[in-house]
Amino acid sequence: MPDLFDSLMPGITLPPGPVLRTSRLTLRPLHGDDVAAFHRLINDWDICRRVPDAPFPYPESQAQEWIQAAARDREAGRAEQFAIEETPTGTLVGCIGLKLSKDRKSAELGYWIGRPHWRQGFALEAARRIADWAFASLPIAQLHAVVASDNDGSLAVLRHLGFEQTGKGHRVFSCRPGEKLPVKHFTLAREASYAAEPVAAQKSATLLVVAAALIDAKGRVLLARRPEGKKMAGLWEFPGGKLEPGETPEAALARELREELGLETDPKDFAPFVFASHAYETFHLLMPVFLCRRWKGEPRGREGQKLAWVAPEDLAEYPMPAADRPLIPMLRDFL
Repeated sequence: MPDLFDSLMPGITLPPGPVLRTSRLTLRPLHGDDVAAFHRLINDWDICRRVPDAPFPYPESQAQEWIQAAARDREAGRAEQFAIEETPTGTLVGCIGLKLSKDRKSAELGYWIGRPHWRQGFALEAARRIADWAFASLPIAQLHAVVASDNDGSLAVLRHLGFEQTGKGHRVFSCRPGEKLPVKHFTLAREASYAAEPVAAQKSATLLVVAAALIDAKGRVLLARRPEGKKMAGLWEFPGGKLEPGETPEAALARELREELGLETDPKDFAPFVFASHAYETFHLLMPVFLCRRWKGEPRGREGQKLAWVAPEDLAEYPMPAADRPLIPMLRDFL
């Protein structure tokens, strides 16, 4: 993505990695030219005493080593570290990142904001953005965080994002060798991150949608991963969508497969299979599901969603919305 990077940082080639944006911030990969600003901000007692792995004084050589290690960790799939940059000035205000567990099913969130940029809401804005991105783009099901018990600012940020305290303990902080300081442990599950979201433009308590199990010549089923920005982002589902006023389920499904996947289908080729009925917190979902083995074109994610052809016996390995999960054994038995 050199064109994007060049527009962000003229004359600087950034390491590969995602670039995330909010209304005020850009979260981007760190690079060598960040060392001086990184060191100037983090070499502060009030920062280091809140960051477990930060010694004080913080050597400039360690800032350079940390940025180099961040690039290696991203390449190896161990972590995703970002510079937090104010838009459009390009001013570095802090860092935020995720350390992935060995099984890549969870990640630990960490961040710090430089003192000149406190009390402007940057930590909350950056943490919300990276949490949304992580659940939509990584295979994780949970985020964890460990915070010093006296770090009231970070405690407020995590609670605002929906993290729940799961325990207490002690942890060694590099700035205080030999001491174990009290900390609090927090967790945010994917489902909790979107459970409170309202259903847009839904006047009825029942939401009627339609879905298809597309089956290829090898007996595999097509799943689509909900992209970032959509409710339940990061979960895998059977393609489909809401019915528009006056549509039959078959007509709605043909339209959705065209709009979502670029496929042309004939409603006569849809075989009624099962239906799902599930009560979410804010609405009740009713979803007829059809089988389809014939279509024209090659499926592609026209709305930014990732696609996967999955063998029936592997369907349970893909995290799905609660309404879709009961369909898995039915498909396995049928196929």
